[in-house]
Amino acid sequence: MRIEEEIKQKAFSNEYIKGHVNILFTASWLSANGAKVLKPIGISPQQFNILRILRGMQPNPGSIKELTERMIDKSSNASRLVDKLIAKKLVVKAKCSADNRRAEVLISEEGLKLLEEASEKMDGLTNALGSKLTEAEAKQLNVILDKLRG
Repeated sequence: MRIEEEIKQKAFSNEYIKGHVNILFTASWLSANGAKVLKPIGISPQQFNILRILRGMQPNPGSIKELTERMIDKSSNASRLVDKLIAKKLVVKAKCSADNRRAEVLISEEGLKLLEEASEKMDGLTNALGSKLTEAEAKQLNVILDKLRG
């Protein structure tokens, strides 16, 4: 559906404004669908992001600072998210042997299992994009989005 129909607006003053609104609306739509997929598993999209980052860092631990730098949502409170993941036994936190002020975070076995399940569900959502975009269109979209941020 066209953005004009989605937000019930007849026209935009120019294509740049339309593009900006379209990106924001689409990001929100993707985020809401991701949250819907992850809710039955018991984690938020931000917690999912932390778990994926930690899995990618294995076997090395990550610091809160590193997690914050690598997160998709930079406004997220990584420390609070890690505390919630610790409570769910999905990650473990320990003091760094080289620097007592630094905490190191590792994904647990339980976290890896839950992440595998969550990733399968999220892959289903991501694969749905393949039914709407060709691989060439997805590549073009990535080039355009990278250019926009670059």
